Amino acid sequence: MYRYRMIQRLKIISYVAIIVLSILLIISFFRSHFFNPEREALRAVVTFYELETAGNFGESWEMFHPLMKERFSRNHYIQDRAHVFLNHFGVETFAVSFGKPKHYPEWQMDQSSPLLEDVYKIPIIMTFKGKYGDFAIHQDVFCHKVDGEWTILWSYDW
Repeated sequence: MYRYRMIQRLKIISYVAIIVLSILLIISFFRSHFFNPEREALRAVVTFYELETAGNFGESWEMFHPLMKERFSRNHYIQDRAHVFLNHFGVETFAVSFGKPKHYPEWQMDQSSPLLEDVYKIPIIMTFKGKYGDFAIHQDVFCHKVDGEWTILWSYDW
């Protein structure tokens, strides 16, 4: 009788341990899969360039880091971006491809800007089709979280 109870207790403990481990594995999977800063940064860059591709330069400007907003006023950015791509280059359409994000513990936009922590670099290739033929621009785009939101930066450290 004593042995039977002991076996029953061990079975119950084993079941509980399996359930707890399963729950921990599921939580770990979801945290690494959906709340991964690398993926979140990439998602922000994709969103930024979806807005750019649609010609919605005002909303893409809103995604800029405050340091970028100091470089371009909203109106200047909207006019300049549309002018350069649509008028000068005669771009009819463009597509963007994205590389693998790389984490930088510290990064600076240029030598005079403050040091930012936990920045992700995402290489992109913008492929344009227009009146002057097909061409591509390769650029590294940087992502930094400000007040819980991912923001976009470009490097000016020549």
